[in-house]
Amino acid sequence: MAWYKSWLDTRGRFLIGFVLLCVSAMGLVFEYPRIESMLPLVSGTDQSTVIGRAIANAIELERSYRGFIWSQWFGHNLASLTTLFAALLGSGSPFSGSASRGVLFTLALPVSRRRWIGTRAGVGLAELLALATLPSLAIPLLSPLIGQHYALSEAIVHGACLFIVSAVFFSLALLLSTVFNDLWRPLLITCGVALVLGIGAALFPGLSGPFTVMSAESYFRDGSIPWLGLLISVAASFVLLYSAARYVEGRDF
Repeated sequence: MAWYKSWLDTRGRFLIGFVLLCVSAMGLVFEYPRIESMLPLVSGTDQSTVIGRAIANAIELERSYRGFIWSQWFGHNLASLTTLFAALLGSGSPFSGSASRGVLFTLALPVSRRRWIGTRAGVGLAELLALATLPSLAIPLLSPLIGQHYALSEAIVHGACLFIVSAVFFSLALLLSTVFNDLWRPLLITCGVALVLGIGAALFPGLSGPFTVMSAESYFRDGSIPWLGLLISVAASFVLLYSAARYVEGRDF
């Protein structure tokens, strides 16, 4: 019952995210022939400025299909959308708001509060895993249709790294949803944290932040998996989820 209740609470957000990501992945694959045809027309870019160097690096990446997919999908589109839906899936727990029918129903279930929040987290993380990995599988499946190849193993590794890091944002949103009595504050605070981290990564590109680990840039460039960043992400998610469980157990409804 608790699993089903958690699924009912989040299925709308999950299904919207899943359809959006699948359509985006398919669109990206079929966009590449047009991008490939335009690249020879791109003239030399002035690399004396930071913006110029960034543009030149982006153009160079997109000269190969593998670089295009990593840059546009795993480095930008999928990372941004998955972070947003991680915050959405974690926000709006029925525990938010003691006057809501959701709280009364939840407290009436024959399960402990810790088990309920664990179930809530389990369902949300399963949905997040599907969002982070399944749409990406469309890329190796559809690539032969445009005469290209993308390794299934790369899609799986990038998707796994993205899931592990985005789980931190889900866990933060879930913790905040046990504290605040509305949907929007957990969502906006979590997105705000992600935005600040993203701006920091843009201002200091030499530093390895969560989005660098999320995109698995080191795996793209030299085949090395960012184990340290992944372990830190797992630990951060555990601490946030444990804090949410402890807070729910001690909260007076």
